[in-house]
Amino acid sequence: MASKLLTNIEEEVTCPICLDLLKEPLSLDCGHSFCKACIAAENKEYMTSQGGKKSSCPVCQIAYCSGELRPNRHVANIVERFREVKVTSEAGQKRNLCERHEEKLLLFCKKDGKVICWVCERSQEHRGHETVPMEEAVQEYQEKLQTALQKLREEQQEVEMLEATLREERTSWKDQMQNEKRHVQAQFKRLKTILECEELRMVQKVESEEKAVLNTLAVTEDELVQQSQLVRDLVSELEHRLQGSAIDMLQIYFFERQHGRERAGGWAEGEREPDSPLSREPDMGLDPRTLRS
Repeated sequence: MASKLLTNIEEEVTCPICLDLLKEPLSLDCGHSFCKACIAAENKEYMTSQGGKKSSCPVCQIAYCSGELRPNRHVANIVERFREVKVTSEAGQKRNLCERHEEKLLLFCKKDGKVICWVCERSQEHRGHETVPMEEAVQEYQEKLQTALQKLREEQQEVEMLEATLREERTSWKDQMQNEKRHVQAQFKRLKTILECEELRMVQKVESEEKAVLNTLAVTEDELVQQSQLVRDLVSELEHRLQGSAIDMLQIYFFERQHGRERAGGWAEGEREPDSPLSREPDMGLDPRTLRS
Protein backbone atom coordinates (compact mmCIF):
# COMPACT_ATOMS: atom_id res chain seq x y z
CA MET A 1 0.00 0.00 0.00
CA ALA A 2 2.82 2.39 0.87
CA SER A 3 4.54 1.59 -2.41
CA LYS A 4 1.33 2.26 -4.36
CA LEU A 5 0.88 5.57 -2.55
CA LEU A 6 4.42 6.63 -3.40
CA THR A 7 3.80 5.69 -7.04
CA ASN A 8 0.65 7.81 -7.18
CA ILE A 9 2.45 10.79 -5.63
CA GLU A 10 5.35 10.37 -8.04
CA GLU A 11 2.94 10.55 -10.99
CA GLU A 12 1.50 13.80 -9.64
CA VAL A 13 4.89 15.48 -9.24
CA THR A 14 6.42 14.26 -12.52
CA CYS A 15 6.90 16.72 -15.37
CA PRO A 16 4.88 15.58 -18.48
CA ILE A 17 7.63 16.94 -20.73
CA CYS A 18 10.88 15.50 -19.30
CA LEU A 19 9.18 12.73 -17.30
CA ASP A 20 11.37 13.54 -14.27
CA LEU A 21 10.48 15.06 -10.93
CA LEU A 22 9.43 18.68 -11.25
CA LYS A 23 12.15 21.32 -10.90
CA GLU A 24 11.02 24.89 -10.13
CA PRO A 25 7.44 23.90 -11.02
CA LEU A 26 5.20 26.36 -12.91
CA SER A 27 1.44 25.72 -13.07
CA LEU A 28 -1.31 26.71 -15.52
CA ASP A 29 -4.95 27.50 -14.82
CA CYS A 30 -5.86 24.09 -16.23
CA GLY A 31 -4.04 22.51 -13.24
CA HIS A 32 -1.08 20.97 -15.03
CA SER A 33 2.45 21.70 -13.80
CA PHE A 34 5.79 21.64 -15.62
CA CYS A 35 9.47 22.26 -14.98
CA LYS A 36 10.33 25.91 -15.54
CA ALA A 37 13.04 25.05 -18.06
CA CYS A 38 10.84 22.49 -19.87
CA ILE A 39 7.81 24.75 -20.34
CA ALA A 40 10.03 27.66 -21.39
CA ALA A 41 11.66 25.53 -24.10
CA GLU A 42 8.23 24.23 -25.17
CA ASN A 43 6.88 27.78 -25.47
CA LYS A 44 9.86 28.91 -27.52
CA GLU A 45 9.49 26.01 -29.93
CA TYR A 46 5.72 26.49 -30.21
CA MET A 47 5.98 30.23 -30.80
CA THR A 48 8.55 29.64 -33.54
CA SER A 49 6.50 27.01 -35.31
CA GLN A 50 3.13 28.72 -34.95
CA GLY A 51 4.22 32.23 -35.79
CA GLY A 52 3.51 33.95 -32.48
CA LYS A 53 0.14 32.35 -31.65
CA LYS A 54 -0.87 31.54 -28.09
CA SER A 55 0.79 28.55 -26.52
CA SER A 56 -1.27 25.56 -25.46
CA CYS A 57 -0.91 23.14 -22.57
CA PRO A 58 1.19 20.14 -23.69
CA VAL A 59 -1.24 17.85 -21.84
CA CYS A 60 -4.77 19.15 -22.49
CA GLN A 61 -4.00 21.60 -25.35
CA ILE A 62 -5.86 24.50 -23.67
CA ALA A 63 -4.44 27.80 -24.90
CA TYR A 64 -2.72 30.13 -22.46
CA CYS A 65 -0.57 33.23 -22.37
CA SER A 66 2.96 33.15 -20.99
CA GLY A 67 1.88 35.50 -18.23
CA GLU A 68 -0.50 32.84 -16.89
CA LEU A 69 2.38 30.61 -15.82
CA ARG A 70 2.89 30.99 -12.05
CA PRO A 71 5.31 29.36 -9.58
CA ASN A 72 3.67 26.66 -7.49
CA ARG A 73 5.36 26.55 -4.07
CA HIS A 74 2.94 23.93 -2.80
CA VAL A 75 3.93 21.47 -5.53
CA ALA A 76 7.60 22.36 -5.00
CA ASN A 77 7.30 21.44 -1.30
CA ILE A 78 5.60 18.16 -2.19
CA VAL A 79 8.42 17.34 -4.62
CA GLU A 80 11.03 18.07 -1.95
CA ARG A 81 9.30 15.85 0.62
CA PHE A 82 8.85 13.09 -1.98
CA ARG A 83 12.57 13.15 -2.79
CA GLU A 84 13.39 12.68 0.90
CA VAL A 85 10.89 9.83 1.32
CA LYS A 86 12.04 8.16 -1.89
CA VAL A 87 15.70 8.29 -0.89
CA THR A 88 14.87 6.86 2.55
CA SER A 89 12.68 4.12 1.05
CA GLU A 90 15.29 3.15 -1.54
CA ALA A 91 18.00 3.09 1.12
CA GLY A 92 15.84 0.86 3.32
CA GLN A 93 15.09 -1.51 0.47
CA LYS A 94 18.74 -1.60 -0.55
CA ARG A 95 19.74 -2.28 3.04
CA ASN A 96 17.49 -5.34 3.17
CA LEU A 97 19.18 -6.82 0.08
CA CYS A 98 22.46 -8.72 -0.03
CA GLU A 99 25.12 -6.51 -1.57
CA ARG A 100 26.74 -9.49 -3.27
CA HIS A 101 23.71 -11.45 -4.54
CA GLU A 102 20.92 -8.80 -4.33
CA GLU A 103 18.70 -11.30 -2.52
CA LYS A 104 16.70 -10.55 0.63
CA LEU A 105 18.62 -10.90 3.89
CA LEU A 106 16.57 -13.53 5.71
CA LEU A 107 19.16 -15.62 7.61
CA PHE A 108 21.59 -14.97 10.47
CA CYS A 109 24.95 -16.76 10.67
CA LYS A 110 25.70 -17.31 14.38
CA LYS A 111 29.38 -18.08 13.81
CA ASP A 112 30.15 -14.93 11.82
CA GLY A 113 27.42 -12.77 13.39
CA LYS A 114 26.17 -11.60 9.99
CA VAL A 115 22.78 -11.34 8.28
CA ILE A 116 22.98 -13.29 5.00
CA CYS A 117 20.79 -14.41 2.10
CA TRP A 118 20.02 -17.99 1.04
CA VAL A 119 22.79 -17.85 -1.61
CA CYS A 120 25.37 -16.82 1.03
CA GLU A 121 24.29 -19.77 3.19
CA ARG A 122 25.24 -22.17 0.41
CA SER A 123 28.49 -20.40 -0.41
CA GLN A 124 31.93 -21.62 0.68
CA GLU A 125 32.18 -18.74 3.18
CA HIS A 126 29.21 -19.86 5.33
CA ARG A 127 28.89 -23.54 4.41
CA GLY A 128 28.49 -25.72 7.51
CA HIS A 129 27.81 -22.72 9.77
CA GLU A 130 24.79 -22.68 12.06
CA THR A 131 22.19 -20.34 10.59
CA VAL A 132 18.74 -19.40 11.85
CA PRO A 133 15.95 -17.26 10.42
CA MET A 134 16.58 -13.60 11.02
CA GLU A 135 13.27 -13.23 12.94
CA GLU A 136 14.36 -16.01 15.32
CA ALA A 137 17.77 -14.40 15.83
CA VAL A 138 16.09 -11.05 16.45
CA GLN A 139 13.75 -12.61 19.00
CA GLU A 140 16.65 -14.34 20.77
CA TYR A 141 18.63 -11.11 20.81
CA GLN A 142 15.61 -9.19 22.08
CA GLU A 143 15.21 -11.70 24.92
CA LYS A 144 18.85 -11.21 25.87
CA LEU A 145 18.37 -7.47 25.69
CA GLN A 146 15.28 -7.73 27.88
CA THR A 147 17.24 -9.76 30.45
CA ALA A 148 20.08 -7.24 30.41
CA LEU A 149 17.56 -4.40 30.55
CA GLN A 150 15.83 -5.95 33.56
CA LYS A 151 19.16 -6.36 35.33
CA LEU A 152 20.11 -2.78 34.56
CA ARG A 153 16.74 -1.57 35.84
CA GLU A 154 17.26 -3.49 39.08
CA GLU A 155 20.73 -1.97 39.43
CA GLN A 156 19.28 1.44 38.64
CA GLN A 157 16.65 0.93 41.35
CA GLU A 158 19.37 -0.01 43.85
CA VAL A 159 21.40 3.05 42.87
CA GLU A 160 18.33 5.28 43.25
CA MET A 161 17.67 3.78 46.71
CA LEU A 162 21.29 4.42 47.69
CA GLU A 163 21.02 7.96 46.40
CA ALA A 164 17.84 8.49 48.43
CA THR A 165 19.54 7.09 51.54
CA LEU A 166 22.55 9.31 50.93
CA ARG A 167 20.31 12.36 50.56
CA GLU A 168 18.55 11.50 53.83
CA GLU A 169 21.88 11.04 55.62
CA ARG A 170 23.17 14.31 54.20
CA THR A 171 20.01 16.12 55.33
CA SER A 172 20.19 14.51 58.77
CA TRP A 173 23.88 15.35 59.15
CA LYS A 174 23.27 18.90 57.99
CA ASP A 175 20.45 19.31 60.54
CA GLN A 176 22.68 17.85 63.26
CA MET A 177 25.48 20.27 62.41
CA GLN A 178 23.04 23.18 62.40
CA ASN A 179 21.81 22.18 65.86
CA GLU A 180 25.40 21.86 67.09
CA LYS A 181 26.19 25.27 65.63
CA ARG A 182 23.19 26.83 67.38
CA HIS A 183 24.21 25.13 70.65
CA VAL A 184 27.77 26.49 70.42
CA GLN A 185 26.48 29.96 69.61
CA ALA A 186 24.07 29.83 72.56
CA GLN A 187 26.87 28.71 74.91
CA PHE A 188 29.17 31.51 73.83
CA LYS A 189 26.32 34.00 74.04
CA ARG A 190 25.64 32.89 77.62
CA LEU A 191 29.35 33.12 78.49
CA LYS A 192 29.51 36.53 76.88
CA THR A 193 26.57 37.69 79.01
CA ILE A 194 28.23 36.34 82.16
CA LEU A 195 31.53 38.05 81.31
CA GLU A 196 29.79 41.32 80.54
CA CYS A 197 27.93 41.19 83.88
CA GLU A 198 31.15 40.36 85.73
CA GLU A 199 32.97 43.14 83.89
CA LEU A 200 30.26 45.61 84.89
CA ARG A 201 30.39 44.44 88.53
CA MET A 202 34.19 44.75 88.70
CA VAL A 203 34.16 48.17 87.04
CA GLN A 204 31.52 49.40 89.47
CA LYS A 205 33.53 48.02 92.40
CA VAL A 206 36.74 49.70 91.20
CA GLU A 207 34.86 52.96 90.62
CA SER A 208 33.39 52.74 94.13
CA GLU A 209 36.81 52.15 95.71
CA GLU A 210 38.26 54.91 93.53
CA LYS A 211 35.58 57.29 94.79
CA ALA A 212 36.26 56.32 98.43
CA VAL A 213 40.02 56.79 98.02
CA LEU A 214 39.54 60.14 96.29
CA ASN A 215 37.23 61.28 99.09
CA THR A 216 39.84 60.26 101.68
CA LEU A 217 42.56 62.08 99.77
CA ALA A 218 40.34 65.15 99.49
CA VAL A 219 39.77 65.21 103.28
CA THR A 220 43.49 64.74 103.91
CA GLU A 221 44.26 67.50 101.43
CA ASP A 222 41.90 69.88 103.27
CA GLU A 223 43.56 69.04 106.57
CA LEU A 224 46.99 69.63 105.04
CA VAL A 225 45.87 72.98 103.71
CA GLN A 226 44.65 73.97 107.16
CA GLN A 227 47.83 72.68 108.79
CA SER A 228 49.93 74.52 106.26
CA GLN A 229 48.15 77.73 107.10
CA LEU A 230 48.69 77.08 110.81
CA VAL A 231 52.39 76.43 110.24
CA ARG A 232 52.69 79.66 108.27
CA ASP A 233 51.02 81.53 111.12
CA LEU A 234 53.41 79.99 113.68
CA VAL A 235 56.40 80.76 111.49
CA SER A 236 55.28 84.34 111.28
CA GLU A 237 54.79 84.49 115.05
CA LEU A 238 58.22 83.00 115.79
CA GLU A 239 59.90 85.30 113.31
CA HIS A 240 58.20 88.22 115.07
CA ARG A 241 59.51 87.01 118.46
CA LEU A 242 63.02 86.64 117.11
CA GLN A 243 62.93 90.22 116.02
CA GLY A 244 61.98 91.41 119.55
CA SER A 245 64.33 92.05 122.50
CA ALA A 246 65.98 89.22 124.35
CA ILE A 247 64.21 90.14 127.61
CA ASP A 248 60.76 89.98 126.00
CA MET A 249 61.62 86.68 124.33
CA LEU A 250 62.68 85.07 127.63
CA GLN A 251 59.66 86.38 129.53
CA ILE A 252 57.25 84.99 126.94
CA TYR A 253 59.03 81.66 126.92
CA PHE A 254 58.99 81.46 130.73
CA PHE A 255 55.30 82.36 130.83
CA GLU A 256 54.39 79.65 128.38
CA ARG A 257 56.43 77.08 130.26
CA GLN A 258 54.57 77.97 133.47
CA HIS A 259 51.06 77.76 131.94
CA GLY A 260 51.50 74.63 129.86
CA ARG A 261 52.97 74.02 126.42
CA GLU A 262 51.61 76.59 124.04
CA ARG A 263 51.73 76.25 120.31
CA ALA A 264 54.84 78.39 119.91
CA GLY A 265 56.59 76.83 122.92
CA GLY A 266 56.02 73.26 121.76
CA TRP A 267 57.02 74.04 118.28
CA ALA A 268 60.01 75.91 119.56
CA GLU A 269 61.28 72.64 120.97
CA GLY A 270 60.62 70.78 117.66
CA GLU A 271 57.40 68.98 118.69
CA ARG A 272 54.32 68.40 116.47
CA GLU A 273 50.72 68.75 117.44
CA PRO A 274 49.04 65.46 118.24
CA ASP A 275 46.30 65.77 115.60
CA SER A 276 48.48 67.18 112.87
CA PRO A 277 48.18 65.41 109.48
CA LEU A 278 51.95 65.46 109.39
CA SER A 279 52.02 63.09 112.38
CA ARG A 280 50.21 60.24 110.49
CA GLU A 281 50.22 58.68 107.03
CA PRO A 282 46.99 59.05 105.00
CA ASP A 283 44.90 55.84 104.67
CA MET A 284 44.06 55.35 101.00
CA GLY A 285 41.75 52.43 101.67
CA LEU A 286 43.27 50.40 98.81
CA ASP A 287 43.51 46.66 99.15
CA PRO A 288 45.31 44.89 96.23
CA ARG A 289 43.55 41.64 97.09
CA THR A 290 40.19 43.39 96.89
CA LEU A 291 41.05 44.92 93.52
CA ARG A 292 41.94 41.50 92.10
CA SER A 293 38.85 39.75 93.46
